[in-house]
Amino acid sequence: MNQTLHPRPLRLGVNIDHVATIRNARGGDHPDPVRAAQIVASVGGDGITAHLREDRRHIRDEDLARIQQATNLPLNLEMAATREMLAIALRHKPHAACIVPEKREERTTEGGLDAAGLHNTLVPIVDELRGAGIRVSLFIEADERQLDTALRLGAPVVEFHTGEYAHAFLDGNRDKVEREVRRISDMAALAAKNGIEPHAGHGLTFENVQPIAAIPQIAELNIGHYLIGEAVFVGLENAIRRMRELMDEVR
Repeated sequence: MNQTLHPRPLRLGVNIDHVATIRNARGGDHPDPVRAAQIVASVGGDGITAHLREDRRHIRDEDLARIQQATNLPLNLEMAATREMLAIALRHKPHAACIVPEKREERTTEGGLDAAGLHNTLVPIVDELRGAGIRVSLFIEADERQLDTALRLGAPVVEFHTGEYAHAFLDGNRDKVEREVRRISDMAALAAKNGIEPHAGHGLTFENVQPIAAIPQIAELNIGHYLIGEAVFVGLENAIRRMRELMDEVR
């Protein structure tokens, strides 16, 4: 008798950086990213993601403790591989730390971390984070060389950069969309086979999320800018609920 195999539930982490971006554009305390975190928790979000950048363009240091105090959802701190950010992570002890590439001049994170090229830099940072009980994630391209480095570093999680997929979808390049989905799917399967939990994120929208959400090994999607943008029109609660529905339809 054949049994139907059910994929693992797919988690939704919501990046609230750009609530803080709007706040910082005007100064003052409104809108408060902490309120956004509370809304995420109230509508069934699975986690909060926040990127503390070197230039503090959105999330600020004092926001981290306030977010942690305001909700029981796990905090995923996106951070550059620097001693400054390591010290902040060790002080706040978020549930997870996702190491991302960072350039001061970029508007958003473009491309995955070159974990292979930065191996020696990453070794002590990953070791110290893991020693503090922080779950380490590497934001990488869906590439076997990068995945192999994550394995050698002992990172329990990788988050695959879906930017190329999102751009191809926006351009209507169906062949490239299919190639990108296949590439991410293959690497997600390889990650899971090697005991690494695969996540995905960047540029995901209502229109393009389902092919990525349908990849059975993917355990979590992290989505931010699009949800905050949609919230302007429909409210954050409705935006999160709709994204959750779309994800659940294919899982």
